[in-house]
Amino acid sequence: MADFNLEMTRTIPQLRRYARALVNNVETADDLVQDCLERACSRKKMWDESKPIRPWLFTILHNIYANEARRFHRTPVLVSIEQIDEAAISSKGIDVSLKDLRKGLDMLSEEHRNILLLVGLEQLSYKETAEVLDIPVGTVMSRLTRARKNLHGFMNEPSISTIRRVK
Repeated sequence: MADFNLEMTRTIPQLRRYARALVNNVETADDLVQDCLERACSRKKMWDESKPIRPWLFTILHNIYANEARRFHRTPVLVSIEQIDEAAISSKGIDVSLKDLRKGLDMLSEEHRNILLLVGLEQLSYKETAEVLDIPVGTVMSRLTRARKNLHGFMNEPSISTIRRVK
């Protein structure tokens, strides 16, 4: 019967090398190895002592890395409106200024604005939004559709000058 702690300790340099190759960052790699070792210690009973510990630890490390990578790609980057660089917006082909967006949101009714912000900005599900506002899910969906349509109309409406030319 192999000593679990001794075998695990001997594998740490190889785990670190593999983690560094995966993430290309020393600090992140060390965190990944630490998470792997913590998980291995907490699941020590799952290790089959008749097999080498090294492949088992590499499997744990790789699974943690894969889960974190999936979570990272699924999780949107949230940035406050104040932090958005207008040049970055226009470089992505979006021809909207934040002032225009704010004006468009202000032109919406409060019920439409609230739903648009909860679903679009805060990324709540329809069900969560319905619970927050204490309305049916169908109402959330219809108000969201109207809010998007109205905002789109406001944003694409040409500015109408209030000054007329008199002959």
